[in-house]
Amino acid sequence: MTVQAIDLNHHGLAGAVASYLILNEEPALVDPGPSSTLPRLRAELAKLGLGLGDVRHVLLTHVHLDHAGAAGDLAAANPDLRVHVHRDGAPHMADPERLVSSTRRTFGAVHDELFGVTRPVPRDALETWEPGMRGPLRRVRAFPTPGHIAHHLAYLHEGDGTVFTGDALGIVLAPAAATHAPTPPPAVDLDAWRQTLVALRAIGAERAGVAHFGLHPDVEVRTQRLQEELDRLEARVRQALAQGQAEQDAMAYDEESRAALAEVRPRAWVDRYYDVFRAYNDWKGVERWVASKARAEPER
Repeated sequence: MTVQAIDLNHHGLAGAVASYLILNEEPALVDPGPSSTLPRLRAELAKLGLGLGDVRHVLLTHVHLDHAGAAGDLAAANPDLRVHVHRDGAPHMADPERLVSSTRRTFGAVHDELFGVTRPVPRDALETWEPGMRGPLRRVRAFPTPGHIAHHLAYLHEGDGTVFTGDALGIVLAPAAATHAPTPPPAVDLDAWRQTLVALRAIGAERAGVAHFGLHPDVEVRTQRLQEELDRLEARVRQALAQGQAEQDAMAYDEESRAALAEVRPRAWVDRYYDVFRAYNDWKGVERWVASKARAEPER
């Protein structure tokens, strides 16, 4: 197989954040992760006989720092590197100040430990994808997968049958784990996400490379599980809001998400993960989306 999963061991957690190496004449990395995991990425590439300077392409599904934060470091290590990203995400890679500020507000004191220093990608290293383009590489096709964020992309390796989905198939932290919906504020759009899942089913990929975490051969099943989870979470949020129980239910959802994952992963691992990437925030992201959708509906 020409695809190699790389466990970035983010925050000291094995099996939490993956990057994917496409091995060909011009090696490419899908979502290189944050700069805090750059030493791990370098070590894992070395095991495969590669250095950072051997990577010729970086394919970003979106610009959140756990996916894209190391792109500037890779560009600094290789002046010939091309960083491929949706046109709406490209400005954040060229000038990440606002992106970093937003992430810092969310994660607070642990921001630097989690993500390190995010360096800009030189503008002449950016290759922007926009609707209507095929690209970005021979036998690797990008297509839009909005929902988690509007500029989200997936990449289909046509020669290998792998689709790299970033966060578009949700969080799957063990093969037997329940699918968790990553829906933090402010940019989640459940309607767009449902259309994305239809599109992912239609491409007929043999396996999915999920950022959180791993290669999964059951693409259609994974799309269905996430669709069901999005539906359940939306209904739950709407009910809690109607009953005036928003805060209580958001806290309950966080604990229930931990308990569900603890059925297949050690509880200490689960708490370390969810203490950072809080399911509480995912509940709040759907709450924000529900409120924005209500504001956009015309008065009856």
